[in-house]
Amino acid sequence: MFANDLAVIFDVDGVLVDSWDAHFRSWSLLADECGVTFTESDFAASFGMTSDEVIRRHWGDPEAPPPPDRIAALDDRKERLYRELVDREFPPIPGAAELIDALHAAGVPLAVGSSGPPENVALVLERLGRRDRFTAVVSRADVVRGKPAPDIFLEAGRRLGVPASRCVVIEDAPAGVAAARAAGMRVMALLSTGRRREDFRDLPPDGFTDCLRELGPEALASLLDA
Repeated sequence: MFANDLAVIFDVDGVLVDSWDAHFRSWSLLADECGVTFTESDFAASFGMTSDEVIRRHWGDPEAPPPPDRIAALDDRKERLYRELVDREFPPIPGAAELIDALHAAGVPLAVGSSGPPENVALVLERLGRRDRFTAVVSRADVVRGKPAPDIFLEAGRRLGVPASRCVVIEDAPAGVAAARAAGMRVMALLSTGRRREDFRDLPPDGFTDCLRELGPEALASLLDA
């Protein structure tokens, strides 16, 4: 019914996994190790950016960020800390698995588009038990520019073979909404942990939801004609 009319691209952090706490804790642990101040407001403002972008902004002088090899080492350490926390106690977003299954059963092509590293994305899909539902999985390793640039979502749409005008993105971060808009796609914002409607005042999505259980193929398809 929907196979030729709709494709859905899922962000990962805050959409498939309730990763707010694990990401903040891993950044805090890294900051403590380095003697850097990194507050929860800093974290909230950075959500949706790639880790190396966060490090350039907060680890040193913005006019003279750490050298590339130092950024890479800090990035790797932070993501390892994050995966340890998530793997120890996996926190799925309520309704994520059910929505994936409903869309798959309706014949909707599915993709993942995440600014996270491929190891993080693979861990979440493995723990959800839904990797086989996704035709395309795009992470920051697959593009040059992370969100809010549209590259991740454009690449996901390309791999699905679906035009941007028929894609709906599910996001939780303003940077992700901006990326979906720039890609020419419709976007539904999930108000997961740490997110408020006011966060999207400058660039509103096509719709809001408080829980993925409120969504289904029909609701997402209706955004295409909004």
